[in-house]
Amino acid sequence: MLVAGAGADALGPVRSLLNAGAVVRVVGHAPVDSLVDLAERGQIGLERRSPSPVDLGAAHLVVVADPALDEAVRAWCVELGIPLVGSRRSEAPSPVRRQGSVVLVGGGPGNPGLITVAGLAAVRGADVVVTDRLAPLAVLDEAPAHAEVIDVAKIPRGAFTSQERINELLVEHARAGKRVVRLKGGDPFVFGRGGEEWQACVEAGLPVEVIPGVSSALSGPALAGVPLTHRTLTQGFTVVSGHLPPGDPGSTLDWGALARSGTTLVVLMGIATLPAITAELVAQGMTATTPAVTVMEAGLPGQRSVTGTVADIARLGEEAAVRAPAVTVIGQVAGLSLQSPAAPAPPPRDASSASG
Repeated sequence: MLVAGAGADALGPVRSLLNAGAVVRVVGHAPVDSLVDLAERGQIGLERRSPSPVDLGAAHLVVVADPALDEAVRAWCVELGIPLVGSRRSEAPSPVRRQGSVVLVGGGPGNPGLITVAGLAAVRGADVVVTDRLAPLAVLDEAPAHAEVIDVAKIPRGAFTSQERINELLVEHARAGKRVVRLKGGDPFVFGRGGEEWQACVEAGLPVEVIPGVSSALSGPALAGVPLTHRTLTQGFTVVSGHLPPGDPGSTLDWGALARSGTTLVVLMGIATLPAITAELVAQGMTATTPAVTVMEAGLPGQRSVTGTVADIARLGEEAAVRAPAVTVIGQVAGLSLQSPAAPAPPPRDASSASG
């Protein structure tokens, strides 16, 4: 499938096509960071130039994701007999609003079937969508045609938009009378900096609504068949950020207490620091044979799991080329070896089929 245009409007159709199992090639100038990230992870082909009729030769379907390209690409498709679609469903005109507002939406782990009904409704009513790369990008196809999509991706050890600039974008567009949807992966208040964005909007005198999402701390293990609690094994779980390794001056975690807690430990944002984290847990008293599992891209077509123990899960993950986004579960429940359920299918494109 060929996507003509590499701006933020390409994010929705690209993710929808990937979810459907398509081979996707994107051609366009100045690609947004989230598309660059997908290309660097080998999920799409990306060429930074203007599309030409030659690009259509091997395409079974063409999606125009840049209005400036619509006329030319449409003419090529008619001439070559190749099906073409636009990047958006709705053609409703932009509504007139008296006051702007901000909606912080948790989109779940990335599969469009796992955003809540309220979250999907917010996207469908947006004037501006400010999105993360880990949000369920396929639902951007549900945004109105007039809605502006802004990519504020934070690529691990790569390109990123500062949190200060994201706060400014929310305030600027809401003050202009727009209904701004901040679309995030997981839940906005679980390591999503939703609290900072909420504070920035409130301080600017703007109305803010929060729509919770399914955190990857819960959904990632569940989609891999790993229960975080089990009546005969553990009576609780602890979710921590692995962004900073043990011993880092900025870390506030008591790794010794975590090692001895007897609860399931869920580590988010911890792929790069996992060797240091697991070594510290063992050094602090956790049994080296404690089961562990790392789940990558939960809920997406690339979902896969690596199982081992707390002593070797980091090494096994490196050998399996595990990359973010991923979640690691450490504890007895990780050794239950449940059959991993299939990732949920994307919902049909109507409001009644969205799952909450």
